[in-house]
Amino acid sequence: MLDYLDLQADLSGEDQMIRHTAREFVAEHVTPDIGALFEDGRFPETLVTRMGELDFYGPNLDWGDLPNVSETAYGLLLQELEAGDSGVRSMASVQGALVMYPIHEYGSEAQRERWLPDLASGEAVGCFGLTEPEHGSDPASMETTATPDGDGFRLSGTKTWITNSPIADVALVWGRIDDDADRDDAGEIRGFLVETDLDGVETPAIDGKLSMRVSETGQIHLQDVFVPAEAMLPDVQGMKGPLSCLTQARYGIAWGAVGVMRDCFETAREYATDREQFDRPIAATQLQQEKLAEMATKITTSQTLVFRLAELKERGDLRPQQVSMAKRQNVRAAREVARTAREMLGGNGITTDYSPMRHLANVETVYTYEGTHDIHSLILGEDLTGFSAF
Repeated sequence: MLDYLDLQADLSGEDQMIRHTAREFVAEHVTPDIGALFEDGRFPETLVTRMGELDFYGPNLDWGDLPNVSETAYGLLLQELEAGDSGVRSMASVQGALVMYPIHEYGSEAQRERWLPDLASGEAVGCFGLTEPEHGSDPASMETTATPDGDGFRLSGTKTWITNSPIADVALVWGRIDDDADRDDAGEIRGFLVETDLDGVETPAIDGKLSMRVSETGQIHLQDVFVPAEAMLPDVQGMKGPLSCLTQARYGIAWGAVGVMRDCFETAREYATDREQFDRPIAATQLQQEKLAEMATKITTSQTLVFRLAELKERGDLRPQQVSMAKRQNVRAAREVARTAREMLGGNGITTDYSPMRHLANVETVYTYEGTHDIHSLILGEDLTGFSAF
């Protein structure tokens, strides 16, 4: 596996074990069927509890029996899962970074005890409801409302492009407290843990996807859904809540993109070594060697970024803008590496027998979600100049 600067030479024993376990899991349970699953547009739900048994959900959190592994180990885990398929990594990333993390950070102890063990084991599936049909890059303009009603709230609104929603047991929904409510937080955005079997909740799947086909993606329709006051996350309000969750998820995406690139590179290098044209392997030609050199350089640059992010995150110095840089750089690089690898495979590269075209299709979604490439450019631009272009 490509590690040109020996960045993994100093991994701890635990980091190596987690990387090995995840790589072995992908080889045994993802790779053999992933082409057929992609063609069928199916997520292998049997993997949900299997990943839970291996502590793949929120393993970097420190609560109860959660393993509290290093941020490097967590990144390596998501790298290996995305080398298998972006849909598999997204399942684990949403469960851990977008559902378990906010419950861990901002939830009550009762909420932690109710949800974290089941989410960690895969006995329950969670989803994160922020994006709305008319509000993607500008989530602060959300229209979902939470109207106080006795000892609880009535939630109404629609969320869309929600990973895991069709199979979720609980949705972390972000909504605005009714502006006219007689409350100190009237008009503020708050998070609510909404069980999906409540009256008025629907979670239909989104069909017709040409990307992230091995992912359960859907909507959350809320029609006057009553939730008790205890369902609201007590310790965060405003956009700090959802944005801090997105920082956690983007960190994982930056690592996952390395997995995409590495799998594409290894597939292309092996193919170029074996494939003969004009009486020699195509890997012996200058054009193909130049492509491999470019891919290896992009991968190495991206690896360097995420290993540095892990160091900063471990000591509490990581800034959201630094995560934006890594998400922006690494996903763009993954897009380019996947396309180049597909080219090297020629006609064979458009089939599900090989991974690059599937990765290329998936990375088009990753390029867009958790903040589009352009939005991350503006985040960096504001940080560099002090002027907001939003």
